[in-house]
Amino acid sequence: MNDAAPSPDLGADRARSGSVAALPAPHTKPKEPELAPVVNPRVYRFVVDITYLPVLLSGMHLEVHGREHVPPPGTPLVVAANHRSGLDPFLIARALPPGRYMQFMAKKELFGPITGPLITAGGSYPVDRNISDVKAVRTSLRILAAGGTVGIFPEGTRGGGELHGGVALIAAKGRAPILPVGISRVGRRWIVRFGPPLPSRGGIKALTVEVGERLAELAQPVGEKV
Repeated sequence: MNDAAPSPDLGADRARSGSVAALPAPHTKPKEPELAPVVNPRVYRFVVDITYLPVLLSGMHLEVHGREHVPPPGTPLVVAANHRSGLDPFLIARALPPGRYMQFMAKKELFGPITGPLITAGGSYPVDRNISDVKAVRTSLRILAAGGTVGIFPEGTRGGGELHGGVALIAAKGRAPILPVGISRVGRRWIVRFGPPLPSRGGIKALTVEVGERLAELAQPVGEKV
């Protein structure tokens, strides 16, 4: 017979010629969307209560003015305050109406092995103050998109004079009003004053200047609680 027998190297020849089907690409798991930090209400309330003990033990008390200016819970809000002590975020959190859980952008140095988990459970998140922390900004925007409350000290550090534009930028991108808050201390009184919310419109620079002016006014001491 003239029919040639099949070559034993036929498979190899096909492989070399590229006729063998390519292996399927490995399956890649889709990246899960990043979520906003979640507030544990019990931990939040515990932290607010425990940090108020130094105020009580020192014979002082907290006065709150302008609480009627705080928008209702469930709406996005940026809280901007002057910064004078380590108690500031906790005093503001205590002064807010029930249902408003403020999530503070806190310096990353606070997120150590002991305090870090507690701060995180309370809903706050770290920021690197030495760089333009894009991750912290994105976290802030996710909180606002969920109808939450972002707390920021525009001065950056306690008693800092120059305001940073981050608060205006975050409010503008998150389409949230800015609630200015002034903190002062007179005698045995810690005073927290809420001002009318500022709409996040106009230029970032102009809005930053406006926030600074309002904070300077609200940080001035007032009379006894109304």
